[in-house]
Amino acid sequence: MTEKINAADAMIKVLEDWGIHNIYGLPGGSFDSTMNALYNRRHTINYVQVRHEEVGALAAAGEAKVTGRIGATFGSAGPGAVHLLNGLYDAQYDHVPVLALVGQVPTAAMNTNYFQEMNENPMFADVSVYNRTAMTAAQLPHVVDEAIRQAYKHQGVAVVTIPKDLGWEQIDDNYVSSANLYQKPLLPEPDPEQVATAWSIIKGAKKPILYVGNGARGARDEIIAFSEKTHVPIITTALAKGVVPDDYKANMGSAGRVASKPGVEVARGADMVLFLGSDFPFQPYFIAPNAKYIQVDIDASKFGRRHTVDLAVLADAKKFIKALTTVAEPLPETAWYRASLANKANWVDWMKSFEDGAETPLRVEPIFKLINEMAEKDAIFQVDVGNVTINGMRYLKANDDQAFTTSGWYATMGYALPAAIGAQSEFPDRQVWSISGDGGFAMVVQDIMTQVKYHLPIINVVLTNQSLGFIEAEQDDTHQPHSGVDLIGADYGKAAEAMGAQGFEVHTLDELKDAFAKAKDRKGPVVIDVKISNLRPIPVEQLVLDKQTQDPEAVDAFVKKYHAESLIPFRQLLEDAEKTTANV
Repeated sequence: MTEKINAADAMIKVLEDWGIHNIYGLPGGSFDSTMNALYNRRHTINYVQVRHEEVGALAAAGEAKVTGRIGATFGSAGPGAVHLLNGLYDAQYDHVPVLALVGQVPTAAMNTNYFQEMNENPMFADVSVYNRTAMTAAQLPHVVDEAIRQAYKHQGVAVVTIPKDLGWEQIDDNYVSSANLYQKPLLPEPDPEQVATAWSIIKGAKKPILYVGNGARGARDEIIAFSEKTHVPIITTALAKGVVPDDYKANMGSAGRVASKPGVEVARGADMVLFLGSDFPFQPYFIAPNAKYIQVDIDASKFGRRHTVDLAVLADAKKFIKALTTVAEPLPETAWYRASLANKANWVDWMKSFEDGAETPLRVEPIFKLINEMAEKDAIFQVDVGNVTINGMRYLKANDDQAFTTSGWYATMGYALPAAIGAQSEFPDRQVWSISGDGGFAMVVQDIMTQVKYHLPIINVVLTNQSLGFIEAEQDDTHQPHSGVDLIGADYGKAAEAMGAQGFEVHTLDELKDAFAKAKDRKGPVVIDVKISNLRPIPVEQLVLDKQTQDPEAVDAFVKKYHAESLIPFRQLLEDAEKTTANV
């Protein structure tokens, strides 16, 4: 005779079959039957109680971004469900699989305007690739199984709404999930003729670049081999930080506002772009419209979305770059390549020149220097949104097996702390950092208590400038008065201590060094609140450095404001390289 099991317990067993180790959420009355199942299965799945459902959804997304596997979160009917949306949209925009279980009132109370009852399916329609309400207890494990399959297939959000009473019902304990049948999709193989055509375009270019997106993750060695053989500079998107080591000589960083000077300048100067595995939305602002353009992606719907395409290649990025390197002929170093390397070296020297500055309020460079020195080789950096994203992209070094994530496309403030909870829950033995501005940190600070409750040794660094600096800069650029961007100060170190964490408030370089030294021996979470200058990060997307091509007075003002005396215009570096090449 078949044994019986609560339907909710059977559903949780499906999550376990799929390798889901953690689920993040906050209980509500409509979710009681599933909470009972999580208690029953507490030895085989780890429930993390967050203090806000948005944090739970962002934690699931943050875990999924680091692991590549599905994350799981839940919310109760009504307000709990609504709170999930922000984190679920982050997962949707950055294309990571997340399962959301959503409570609903009992079936007998549905459609009666019951307490906390709402029609939840329409609310999740836009954010999800799969969105269903379970109709019977027996189908609960099946619906969740299908939801996970669809989340993986589409790299998106799957939502299952569960009427409270269904989870309590006894069903036959004989459901067999499809987890053991799951296979990663076979990615398209590159067409040899297209590989040959791509090479003919590349070798005919005078100023080529290789633009690397998150779809090229895992192709580090192949990308470097291509650059070494052909002497083509590399740019990466923000989501692809770490695909190529930051310290690699030909890695120019990123283009855009969250970017580097060499990244922006080679993007604007390129006459040929090999765009590998990304849908970077700001290309029209940085890539010349007449540049030759090769786009490689596994999703044909992305071809031509951002730029006129000369060659569209439906293929896996790693397979394509490996095949391209095989057919490529070795190319000599060009003036373009040498100037790019010189530009990178000049940029790095300029950034390093501020690393030991002791002026107060502190600049950000000494802070990131200490983070890089303390970071372990497999550290995980979860970085918030705003000026902190710019600084994280520029100063954090992802060279070994470090992981870097942020809310890339959705760009929600308050991302870092929850994402760090997700990363640390999945990787208890790895060093995890959350790095936030005071604006983003204040949105989710209550979940320091979650870190305390589960003894998560996360290092939370808060860069406090008492401003929404990123938006303040936008208001400056549009010549409007500052409005709504000023923030009152707080001692987040003491606030953290009040919640049970170790906390520091830092004003000077000596205090900063002392706080980091003590944080090395942390037993649980630590919050280091650093009071920093509100100096705007140098806007590399609107550089004013070249007196030969720009107004000399404007150059002087820009250089003085951003202490950019040692930064060399790319035009000058390119002319110097061309003279050297001609002499050789």
